[in-house]
Amino acid sequence: MDKLPTYTRPTVVERPQVHRNRSARVLILCGVAVVGWLWSASRYTFVAKDSVRLPFHAEETLQKCSMLHAQPGPPPDFARRTQSDRFVHGTRPTLLRNASVWTGDSLQYEIRGADILLDKGIIKFLGQASEEILANFGDLLAVDVGGSWVTPGIVDMHSHLGVDSVPELSGAGDTNSYKGPIVPWLRSLDALNTHDDAYRLSISGGVTTANVLPGSANAIGGQAFVLKLRPTEERSPSSMLLEPPYTINDTRVDPTLPPRWRQMKHACGENPSRVYGNTRMDTFWAFRQAYDTARKIKESQDAYCAKALAGEWDTIGNFPEDLQWEALVDVLRGRVKIHTHCYEAVDLDDFVRLTNEFKFPLAAFHHAHETYLVPGTLKQAYNNTPAAALFATNARYKREAYRGSEFAPRILAENGIDVVMKSDHPVLNSRYLLFEAQQAYFYGLSANLALSAVTSTPAKVLGLDHRIGLIREGYDADIVMWDSHPLALGATPKQVWIDGIAQIENPYVSEKPIACQSLPTTPDFGEQAKAAIEYQGLPPLTPIRAKADAVVFTNVSSVYDRTWPSIQEVFSARDGEPGVVVVRKGEIACFGSRHACLASIRSLDPEFESFDLQGGSICPGLVSYGSPLGLEEIQGEKSTHDGAVLDPLSSDIPDILAGNEVMLAVDGLQFAGRDTLLAYHAGVTSAITPPTSKGFVAGMSTAFSTGAAHALEEGAVIQDIAALHVNIAHWGSSSPSVSSQIAALRHLLLDAASGTPFDRVAKGEIPLVVQAQSADIIATLIKLKKEVEASKSVDLKLTVAGAAEAHLLAKNLGVANVGVIVTPSRPFPETWEMTRILPGPPLTKDSAITTLLAHGVKVGIGILEQWSARNTRLDAAWAGLESNGRLSKSEVLALASTNLEELLGVKPAVALSGDLVATLGGSILDLEAKVVGIISSRRRSVEWL
Repeated sequence: MDKLPTYTRPTVVERPQVHRNRSARVLILCGVAVVGWLWSASRYTFVAKDSVRLPFHAEETLQKCSMLHAQPGPPPDFARRTQSDRFVHGTRPTLLRNASVWTGDSLQYEIRGADILLDKGIIKFLGQASEEILANFGDLLAVDVGGSWVTPGIVDMHSHLGVDSVPELSGAGDTNSYKGPIVPWLRSLDALNTHDDAYRLSISGGVTTANVLPGSANAIGGQAFVLKLRPTEERSPSSMLLEPPYTINDTRVDPTLPPRWRQMKHACGENPSRVYGNTRMDTFWAFRQAYDTARKIKESQDAYCAKALAGEWDTIGNFPEDLQWEALVDVLRGRVKIHTHCYEAVDLDDFVRLTNEFKFPLAAFHHAHETYLVPGTLKQAYNNTPAAALFATNARYKREAYRGSEFAPRILAENGIDVVMKSDHPVLNSRYLLFEAQQAYFYGLSANLALSAVTSTPAKVLGLDHRIGLIREGYDADIVMWDSHPLALGATPKQVWIDGIAQIENPYVSEKPIACQSLPTTPDFGEQAKAAIEYQGLPPLTPIRAKADAVVFTNVSSVYDRTWPSIQEVFSARDGEPGVVVVRKGEIACFGSRHACLASIRSLDPEFESFDLQGGSICPGLVSYGSPLGLEEIQGEKSTHDGAVLDPLSSDIPDILAGNEVMLAVDGLQFAGRDTLLAYHAGVTSAITPPTSKGFVAGMSTAFSTGAAHALEEGAVIQDIAALHVNIAHWGSSSPSVSSQIAALRHLLLDAASGTPFDRVAKGEIPLVVQAQSADIIATLIKLKKEVEASKSVDLKLTVAGAAEAHLLAKNLGVANVGVIVTPSRPFPETWEMTRILPGPPLTKDSAITTLLAHGVKVGIGILEQWSARNTRLDAAWAGLESNGRLSKSEVLALASTNLEELLGVKPAVALSGDLVATLGGSILDLEAKVVGIISSRRRSVEWL
């Protein structure tokens, strides 16, 4: 039913205890009884007629022995607690009224019109709160959420918050140890930086809990710790911990309590091999050696305790233990959640065999890009089937990730394997972890499992599902109130509560379309998911050319087209019947109502093809910029790259290149790469890419088709030379100073030889694109532009890319006519030069994009890595959703198309001949829509995807 019944009094919620906790209590009580009996009787015990004096450590030893086989879990009375151990005195009770609640509880996932009462750090009540109930809570803060969606706080099961801090500084790089491949004694807690700028940002995305892991340089990287992200009065790392081991600050064990779960990081595959120069064989031998050491210690402890409990004190000595190996011994006792960074079938199979050889359970494989291809292997792991902790679309960045699939979450779920979506923060900004769940849902994971993948499922895998991951009475008061349905694109918190404490002061809410309040429908990708398995992660991506020269698209809701330098909606079916679009040889011959295009349809060859878009749309193809798309196939494999150009400021240029120091990206283009074709399938029909550079001068960018098979294909290279690109930043300790780079740029612009690329820039013939993040550098570039213009009496075409702090100079940029490409489109303070970002709602009213546009700045959006080119449509849509209704669909589309073409030097005539994209079931900006075809005037055809 939609609503809970009205209760007259609160009820005590008791969770049934699992069998292992009953067994643990029996063992604990038996151990306590043994200790009490031995010490209450006498200091002597009698064994085989001989009296033996008990050693001074006997009580402590017997306590240890009594706990050896106790399994972790909450105390027996945990569900009856009335106050959280993390409760902050003085926190007012809070009542959230009239909420649409997604509970995370499979017994009833959704409750409409519910009240949620938070007090003393826990959820006191869920349902319809009567006045009788509320009378028990003084100074109650009531919040009418007006039907807003409310979920449990997001749980990030794979994060490096605090150990891989931002901004990235050499004094706070504590993710990995390089002292050896096996270091189970290290602890992420000992490196946790409480001043990481990302805590606040992650909270603003709804993340309330994170499992902070050591890195993956080592086969066994050390112990992980689960944190609540809210700041504490103590300001210490320890005060942020959620259920740390009792021994974290004390070596003594409380024999009345079951132990708490511990967490540990393992890694296999390329990372430890690369760091230590090992092969996979070396890494797994290191694993086996380490576990053999731990097994010997465990067996000696078991033998010791058997003697101690038999009273054979005269022959046993001290309890056998080793601080370096105690955590790994606990793994063999089943008391540690093992999180293993592991990608492909060979490593997955190796690790499953390791669990069976040494008999320990595995909590989850992380990254796990090939788990969907070998679900049966996961089910052979010792004692339980591990979960798979995945990215949604982040793949192909190294060889072992090359077969990653967007359909992995749905395929694994169909095989009964728990799916977790994670960030690997700061690899992905954990502020947007919910976006990973949204993408998993888009590609076929069920809605409830998608939301569970960032809430209840990671809580279960961590062993913390008795208190987090669900909205249930007695659970921690970690709650997120959203401005949209949580699976709607761009869903943003209105408020976040951690331990019952509101975390966002004066949150800003962007008004969104009413459709965002409902669960979006998603396309059918069933056939594509089957192909992913059939072709072992590498299904064919080559587009299929339409058999006929003419194609008629029916049931079209809207048509957008380029009208340089902008985009206009040229047809809308909102006020009439759905439209049709008639295409001949890649050119639109007619669009409008069927009646208006009847004559055009009748003139077609009878063999024309027809496609029902089911309310879909046609719009200009999108453009990708910012990554090495087209110059690099696998980031971690140099043989798949064009390579980095030589830099005149930091390397010697060979004599043979004298006079030709500026490289052309068009000479190194690689076509038909998987990321390139996946972008094409997602409506990104072209890319503008400069040469790859690690220094000052990058070179001349080129514009090319992402759907072309090779460089000689018609329409493959759209424009040989687009713009000249340079980078100005701190590249490292050996790089030239920023002032030296500016001086070099000034010299190249003012004193360039005639006809050279810098001379063409100085004459206003082509744009200069400067990759710069800092407002200080951008301000200097504005002054340099004025200086060159005064000298050359010409308008300099200057575009700033990256531009993390450009919003601080929005007015100046608008006055100076400097364009900006915001890369990435949602900011993150990765480096010192990027610390002054404008984060956007809910932390600030405006985003960087809306601020720049408001001051008349031409704005485009870019990406950092080529795998994300396919998400350009979603990045643009997100920017529109954050604009508080200030951007039309045409303006949003321009951010990732015509604006980029203008800022990067694509000529108007070339841009106007660009491809069009046909989408099924909605526009390219809608999560509901699927790209089904490309209308290409350059190749004079329609291609089906």
